[in-house]
Amino acid sequence: MSTTGATADPLAALSTLPGVAESVESVRKAVDRVYGHRVMRRRSNEITAEAALRGARGSAALSGADWALEEVRRRTDFSGDEEARTVGAALRLAAEAGQLLSIWRQSPLRVLARLHLVAAASKEGEVGRPRQEGESVDEPLVELPLPGAAEVSGRLEGLSELIIVGGSAPALVTAAVVHGELLALRPFTSRNGLIARTAERIVLIGSGLDPKSVCPAEVGHAELGRAAYLAALDGYVSGTPEGVAAWIAHCGRAVELGARESTAVCEALQRGAA
Repeated sequence: MSTTGATADPLAALSTLPGVAESVESVRKAVDRVYGHRVMRRRSNEITAEAALRGARGSAALSGADWALEEVRRRTDFSGDEEARTVGAALRLAAEAGQLLSIWRQSPLRVLARLHLVAAASKEGEVGRPRQEGESVDEPLVELPLPGAAEVSGRLEGLSELIIVGGSAPALVTAAVVHGELLALRPFTSRNGLIARTAERIVLIGSGLDPKSVCPAEVGHAELGRAAYLAALDGYVSGTPEGVAAWIAHCGRAVELGARESTAVCEALQRGAA
């Protein structure tokens, strides 16, 4: 879906699609429930740290490394096989996301380049910049047709302009569009899924919807499963109002499930069981 067009605020226009307002309201209520929990008043840093860990695990699972949470928690070396490197990349991105909030609104493309550097953990020439014509993409989950480098460049610039200008769109809508565009474009030679989900998180935090980063959408995306994730992405890429609305609703449900996960963590801490 192109995010550019004649509409003065195209992201806000998506808020009028059928069902989107309901998704936005449902997400707000779910987030408010977490922030209203008594444990959040005293131990929010612990909830944030646990949400980052669980979010990284969920994002890695969607990229083919479906490890148990305790295995992710226990491991210290992620330099082994490809699954280990994927989990390590997801953990590094989770740690990096909160450091880039001030830059995102001024230079989202700079942030995306930084995320690729962090995820790839390599100094190869294709790292930290959008792919060039003829370069291949390693993204086994997403099998959609791959846009050419010129289209990638143009759509990234359009997305960047929308973020910098800002607007009245709800955080969920902006986060879903950023996530969907990055998955559709796969602008880097590797780790695009991890980067797209991290960018979604950055929008949700930076918008003020989830300022303490305690509602990891990645948990929800993993819980909903790869098949539902890819079906919703197909709807987004179709560009139809129904498809885009379904993608936004899917992302909203993922945030709600992430909020539910952190509520469970709060309850466990309250019982002294965590």
